[in-house]
Amino acid sequence: MMKSNHSSAIHFNSAEILALIKKYDKPGPRYTSYPPATFFNNGFKDSDLIKHVKDSNLCEPKNISFYFHVPFCPQLCHFCGCNTDIMREKSFIDQYMDAIVKEFETITRYLDKSRLVSQVHWGGGTPNSISMKYIKKVMDLIAENFTYAPASEIAMECNPAYLTHSQIDELASIGFNRLSIGIQDFNPEVLKLINRKPSLLPEEELVAALYAKKIKVNLDFVYGLPGQTPESFEQTLLRAVEIQPQRIVTFSYAHVPWVKGAQKILEQYGIPDAHSKLMMFEKAYKTAVDAGYIAIGLDHFAKPEDELSEALASHQLHRNFMGYCSRESTGQVYAFGATSISQLWNAYSQNVKNPEDYIKAIHECGTAVEKGYTMSQRDVIVNAIIQEIMCNNKVDLEVAAANFSISLETLGTLLHFTPESLIPFIDDGLLNFDKNILVVKPAGKLFLRNIAMIFDPLLTGKETNYSKTV
Repeated sequence: MMKSNHSSAIHFNSAEILALIKKYDKPGPRYTSYPPATFFNNGFKDSDLIKHVKDSNLCEPKNISFYFHVPFCPQLCHFCGCNTDIMREKSFIDQYMDAIVKEFETITRYLDKSRLVSQVHWGGGTPNSISMKYIKKVMDLIAENFTYAPASEIAMECNPAYLTHSQIDELASIGFNRLSIGIQDFNPEVLKLINRKPSLLPEEELVAALYAKKIKVNLDFVYGLPGQTPESFEQTLLRAVEIQPQRIVTFSYAHVPWVKGAQKILEQYGIPDAHSKLMMFEKAYKTAVDAGYIAIGLDHFAKPEDELSEALASHQLHRNFMGYCSRESTGQVYAFGATSISQLWNAYSQNVKNPEDYIKAIHECGTAVEKGYTMSQRDVIVNAIIQEIMCNNKVDLEVAAANFSISLETLGTLLHFTPESLIPFIDDGLLNFDKNILVVKPAGKLFLRNIAMIFDPLLTGKETNYSKTV
């Protein structure tokens, strides 16, 4: 067991925190991107994507991140908010993966091959539920055409219900060096309610097998699910820290049945309220921090020697659609597959969501854009400010203005920001603001989304299509 680290501990006081949750728990963006995906529009076309891909060679960051989306699951979980589909027959998987190869060849034709690849991520869906021969074909293409950066991260999201020893061997031989294992909860009754199978291998055996292949491990959990209590989720986290993954991720369940209709099924079992979710987070936070993990962002935890912990300590933490990373390892994201989102310096491009439509579009022209967004200079500036708050819990507005060669006054105008807007957060002990430097206090980490919203000029104050912020 690692030595306890309390330097960033949140000292929970239920009465005070509940009052703050009641005050601040309102719909708001998650800020995994800025602007959020709700601003993407159908006026963004395939030709716009190609233009931005060409331009991206001259923009920062220079590194390349590749994302591949496999939107198939052998069994659909009721809680899931991802763009997924039930597993198809082999002939359809063949067509889909051939389309990914063709899209990759189309887009990378316009990339400067001297740029280094620092991240590769496979998500879904359940990418480890398809044959590894498909994965290997794409990974071989990357190796043939690009050079990996030192300490590059090659990762996959895996459902442990389908992860075998032989598949671990295959993933290691292909070059994967990190897996995110979607445990969600160790309690079999909770898994049954959300229609999710338990791990095929005992979790301790699974992680040991990955470590033996020098593959780093994230264990992912969701709190706020039917059947969970603060006490039961604490037991899940206690077991997690005993297994000793490099990172523990605790996602807050977002109940958005108007987006994902299957989530309505969970309402019959009772969904934990905000108070219960807070207590679950408190138990998870205390368990992880007491075990020596460092709190990263909203609800991630990493070992002190992990690159995320080191990036946080040096205020170099970053985040893209693939998750937290360091500024050194991040790259512009070039995404492939149905519903995948490319995240370039000043543009987002999302592919069509339906796998059949995706295959047809790729077959016809090599790209499959459904919608996207070209960022203005203001959007780029706001994105930088919000990234600093969400990742590093600190932003120096004078430095930010200087980075974009504008005055502090101009920055405030672009952001529609006045220091007075921070007074409620200051009075509630959530942040300090002095000499134009904002520093989030430990308790303020619970309300990072609310703090970031102060700097978002696109919000109208009437948003209802987002999940609650806490």
